Amino acid sequence: MKIVLASGNRGKLAELGGLLAGSGIELLPQGALGIADAVEDGRSFVENALIKARHAARLSGLPALADDSGLIVDALGGAPGLVSAHYAGVHGDAAGNIARLLAELRGVPVERRTARFYCCLVLLRHADDPQPLIAEGLWPGRILDAPRGTGGFGYDPVFFDPETGLGAGEMPPERKNPISHRGRALAVLKARLGEWIARA
Repeated sequence: MKIVLASGNRGKLAELGGLLAGSGIELLPQGALGIADAVEDGRSFVENALIKARHAARLSGLPALADDSGLIVDALGGAPGLVSAHYAGVHGDAAGNIARLLAELRGVPVERRTARFYCCLVLLRHADDPQPLIAEGLWPGRILDAPRGTGGFGYDPVFFDPETGLGAGEMPPERKNPISHRGRALAVLKARLGEWIARA
């Protein structure tokens, strides 16, 4: 089954493609079909994921999968949240986003640096699908004082996972992907994929 991925983010494409390997689903990035990014003007991750999925499905004529995700830091009142990708002002500026995050957390003690990655996946059969498949995933952890590791993307270098004792940027994909927010959301989605395909 061919499904358009409503994202141009290479990191997301690599993660989701790896997690869906062997599922019978072929992910096509929307950019390969000439589809530009949707305007994300929702007020929640769920709304933004729906906006992106409907946009990609409408323009491609294919089922669409969208991911909206971000980092939620308790000491910052939930920021960067919905603006995680452009926290420093420029979309996709990971280094700038990390620099701003660390500056705002300067002096905050380790016990108050709790955070979580959140992911919402939306799968649509078509643009007007009234019953989208929605799956959510959370990855709890905390923010490090400085980047560690060279793996992953986005905020991974400053996100610490207490269960493994590693930063997300220190984990190889095969270790990170199953426990990440995206991996957990996809596990929920895959568990319900059979019923979704039956309705398609």
